[in-house]
Amino acid sequence: MFSPVVADLMAMPLPTIAAVNGHAAAAGFMLALSHDYIFMRKERGVLYMSELEQGLSFPGYFLSLMRAKFADASTLRDIAVERKIIDAAVETPEATLEAAIRMGEQLAGRKLEGMVYASIRIGAFPELCRAVGLVVEDEEMIKMFNAKL
Repeated sequence: MFSPVVADLMAMPLPTIAAVNGHAAAAGFMLALSHDYIFMRKERGVLYMSELEQGLSFPGYFLSLMRAKFADASTLRDIAVERKIIDAAVETPEATLEAAIRMGEQLAGRKLEGMVYASIRIGAFPELCRAVGLVVEDEEMIKMFNAKL
């Protein structure tokens, strides 16, 4: 199962950044979507869900993740039509990685309190966190989970 990876990213005590250099389908799309920031190559990458073409249904936590990130139907439409899901689109794989690293350096410079960041993220996406096994209401459990990372 892929849900433990999503749980780890949701409980991470710092901002997470995905650098996508090519296509991200199905679980790859969900992996990118599980991050706080997404940087992607402009000309050679596509984010999409391939389950329908393959005759597969979505795992429940995939749907929870999509509902958590895309609040309403018009947002889903905008994402599908205008691809507004990423934070930046750059020219090359190297530039994608460089942009993600720059964002990481900017965020690190803010000296964010990790447990506060994680608790805000978990609080912002409670349905998703429950779907991947995080106990949202139990702050001690969140601290214990983060200690394992």
